[in-house]
Amino acid sequence: MDNATLSFSRSDFPEGFVFGTAAAALQIEGSGYGGAGPSHWDTFCATPGNIANSENTLVACDHYHRWEEDLDLVRNAGLDAYRFSLSWPRILPEGRGTPNEEGLDFYDRLIDGMLERGLQPWATLYHWEMPAALSDLGGWRNRDVANWFTDYSRLVMNRFGDRIEGTATLNEPWCVAWLSHFLGHHAPGLRDIRAAAHAMHHVLLAHGTAVQALRADGHDNLGIVCNFEYSQPADDKPETIRAAELNDAIYNRWFVGGIFEKTYPTQVLEGLAPHMPQGWQDDFDVIATPLDWFGINYYTRSVIAADPVSLWPSYMTVPGPLPKTDMGWEIYPEGLLHFLKRVGDLTDRKMPIYVTENGLADSEPVNDLVRTDYMDSHFGAALDAIKSGVPLKGFFTWSLMDNFEWAFGYDKRFGMVHVDFETQKRTPKASWHALRQAISTNQPG
Repeated sequence: MDNATLSFSRSDFPEGFVFGTAAAALQIEGSGYGGAGPSHWDTFCATPGNIANSENTLVACDHYHRWEEDLDLVRNAGLDAYRFSLSWPRILPEGRGTPNEEGLDFYDRLIDGMLERGLQPWATLYHWEMPAALSDLGGWRNRDVANWFTDYSRLVMNRFGDRIEGTATLNEPWCVAWLSHFLGHHAPGLRDIRAAAHAMHHVLLAHGTAVQALRADGHDNLGIVCNFEYSQPADDKPETIRAAELNDAIYNRWFVGGIFEKTYPTQVLEGLAPHMPQGWQDDFDVIATPLDWFGINYYTRSVIAADPVSLWPSYMTVPGPLPKTDMGWEIYPEGLLHFLKRVGDLTDRKMPIYVTENGLADSEPVNDLVRTDYMDSHFGAALDAIKSGVPLKGFFTWSLMDNFEWAFGYDKRFGMVHVDFETQKRTPKASWHALRQAISTNQPG
């Protein structure tokens, strides 16, 4: 293995800065174990053509049985925290009703295992696993989802909240709503503008309703995680600039607009307003329930061109000139700095911000120098944001280990740890060693 290194050290960051890594339940645990009920991803995986190589999540990384080894990898990297998610159908197989004690016991062991290793547990209550029984009732299209999700959230936090450092209600509402209900790329795989409009609103209503209930139950350090993607116009034509602004409004402004400004972008409502759920305008006080922190997931930028022959939103993504990852995503660390400053300004630079995901897909099994360079440039952007006054308090790399990459199956590898999916052997990559070296001491160098 080449001696990959990072150009920063722990001491370059403020005292108490949290260095962590992240993973998600469905991608690593193995949904075929421990009494978990089916999710809409089981339905999606069972439908031909949805998942690369017709793969599924029944075993995944077998984290359900190998969690101790995996937490050792987090600890041995010198990291401070582990961002994990809880599986709604593992805890409530029907989405409601009687909890699955075997599932609750698993998360007891997992959280206690983090604490025993000196790791801060950072929980995400929903990382895209809608119980199939609730999906049958409309899932995110149904306003009742706010109450379903809140009941689940209260169950989780009343069981585990005293041991959790920070809690996010939801991960990446753009993916939950737009990617999954308008573009159809993720479960439930719909391409339906009415479904998308309902989901775009209900995901935020569920978030706000849950935060209010958790606050009433005495829980704190509550936040949400949104994903952002820099929207670059393909040229300087007015119609191209408008197209890029619309993409930015859908992707990057809709959710923070609701949470922090009690409004949705007018450019998006031009297309969605006729399809929005009844009474949506009355929900902003709930949606904008104050938070304790905010999480930013950032990976790439998109180059946007106008598409005048298509229906609204009438734009398309075109290839850009920058180096690309195995996902075909351009490497653009400047975008991370842009969004850290944007969200910092939106919250008057008073709310703690965390980079909750950042990473890339790279097929190199162990000597992943491209990943190491990517990490270095994005940690550099984080340092620049801190120097500009952004209250950035932590950085979670995505991901701890190679895993089920949703519709791409097991082909796209985001991990700092290589997983042989035949044997489940874990092998730390060069990036894991480089990060370990960079943060292992408070001394420079």
